[in-house]
Amino acid sequence: MPSGRSLLSCLCLLLVLIAPTDRAVAADNDREPIVVQDPQYGEVLFYFYQDDYFPAIVRLLAAKDRQQLEQHADEAELLLGGMFLSYGHHLEAAEIFERLLADNVDSEIRDRTWFFLAKIWYQRGYLDKSQQALSYVEGELPKNLQREALMLDAQILIDAGEYDAAIAKLTNWKGKTEWASYAKFNIGVALVRSGRVDEAAKLLEDLGNLDPFNSELMSLRDKANLALGYALLQDGQPLAAKPPLQRVRLEGPFSNKALLGVGWADAEMNNYQRALVPWMELRSRDLLDSAVQESMLAIPYAMAQLDSISQAADHYLNAIEAFYEETNRLDRTIGHIESGQLFDDFLADDPLDSTGWFWRLEELPEGPEGRYLFHLLATHEFQEGLKNYRDLSYLYRNLDDWQQNVEVYANMLETRREAYAVRLPRIEDALARADLDEMVSRKLEFDSTLNNIEESNDWLALATRSEFEMWGEITGLESTPALAANIPEAAEVRDKIALLKGVLQWELEGEFGDRLWRIRRNLRQAGEALVDAQRSRRQIDETMRTEPVYFDELSNRVYGLTPRIEGMKMRVGDALAQQRAFLQAIAVGELRAQKQRLDIYTVQARFALAAIYDIAATVGEVSE
Repeated sequence: MPSGRSLLSCLCLLLVLIAPTDRAVAADNDREPIVVQDPQYGEVLFYFYQDDYFPAIVRLLAAKDRQQLEQHADEAELLLGGMFLSYGHHLEAAEIFERLLADNVDSEIRDRTWFFLAKIWYQRGYLDKSQQALSYVEGELPKNLQREALMLDAQILIDAGEYDAAIAKLTNWKGKTEWASYAKFNIGVALVRSGRVDEAAKLLEDLGNLDPFNSELMSLRDKANLALGYALLQDGQPLAAKPPLQRVRLEGPFSNKALLGVGWADAEMNNYQRALVPWMELRSRDLLDSAVQESMLAIPYAMAQLDSISQAADHYLNAIEAFYEETNRLDRTIGHIESGQLFDDFLADDPLDSTGWFWRLEELPEGPEGRYLFHLLATHEFQEGLKNYRDLSYLYRNLDDWQQNVEVYANMLETRREAYAVRLPRIEDALARADLDEMVSRKLEFDSTLNNIEESNDWLALATRSEFEMWGEITGLESTPALAANIPEAAEVRDKIALLKGVLQWELEGEFGDRLWRIRRNLRQAGEALVDAQRSRRQIDETMRTEPVYFDELSNRVYGLTPRIEGMKMRVGDALAQQRAFLQAIAVGELRAQKQRLDIYTVQARFALAAIYDIAATVGEVSE
């Protein structure tokens, strides 16, 4: 099992790779490298380090099912939790983390893990889960994370309507970092929502006059000024509301609302001529913004107050026409979304080469509905829903690829089965010709014969064919009748024959021991070869017995995958349809809300226009 130090190193790595924060915590410099002992775990890491979490998850789950991760059981579980987290499966990830991190990891790493889980749950809208995860943080986090955790806790309280508790947490904020500015802003928001506008004004005024050193603080300054301005407007203080609203940048994301607020502040003070200045600026901006739409009604209202009846009527007519055209565009966009084509465009314009937490949409689909998508994508709910839809599409396509691969495996299996059927008769015929028992008997006979030769010191039995023939020729010459004559020539030949015989015998007797050793070695090797042959024969017999069973098992597995994959495709397809319906409901709901707002503004414009016509008619009758 892995050591606690190894598990700690693995978790440090996970926190760096999957933590959804711009200020990701660096891994410890002294952490030990992960030594891969199970090759299947190494394959999982290969995909993990390339951010290909889906194939990594598939291989990890398969290796776990086959019990191939014995040396990396805890690390594999922790890695699985991290990859689940990358896909947004926070509940499954939390279950794994809670089980593994209870006793195996030091408190600092465990606290960091719960903090990141709290952030993810908050982004997903699970406020209770997020607050519970923060409660599991027992020690002190690093300073940057400690500040962020405190801010997160306060934000949860504000979202839950517990303003006093949020104010109490943020009041004694320490330090002068940008987090302190965010703390002041959240306190101001909580004070405004709890009705304590005067207290909030002091804090928001300070933020509205700060000197920002980055773009985040510039946006925060604008938000503070905007919040303060509208809080004062709602509190009936238009004169005090103008300065903070005028401090909002004209090119910033909050400029439209600020311009609208400045105009209403002037209008509340009956200075309609000045109110027209910011409202006329708004009129040329994007009509999708509610502030721009409201300005199109505010302009003729101010003109009517200035007795410019004709101009007011023209502007009301222009507003009605603009609202009508925008309503028609919204209807067409709603129809396009309800057809489902919009979400196919998302996938067509952005290939499915990555999934999970880190996917970001680079470009919007082309078309008239593109201008509305900016507002939809600004919502976290729609973004997360779109990620889920994209991941489900990836899963469906992946299952479709698997289904095609199963057909390939089926063809390979049938090819192997046919090859086995063709080769089996040849193998059986060859095995029938190879009589191993006869070979063993012959080997034993050779052993017995060699023992007899050794016991009798029969050196002639180990002679080569040429030596044996030579010995036969010599002994044949000895029995020649002519050599029996008692003459000098015969005696000389007999001596030569005896010399030849003696030399040959001396050579054979001298090499007898060496030849005997060589023959025994060859017989021993032959015996070992026979043992191997018998073992191989048993293996072949066992293979011939089990191979049909193995083919049947493979057939059941391969052909059994098709209905399983088809069933999963149906489940994923149903989930895909549900997710598409969910996204359609969000998008259509948002667009219908815009359309309803336009309808309300149109009705207001028509009533105001009718009132202007009545005034004009009354003035005409009086003049007559």
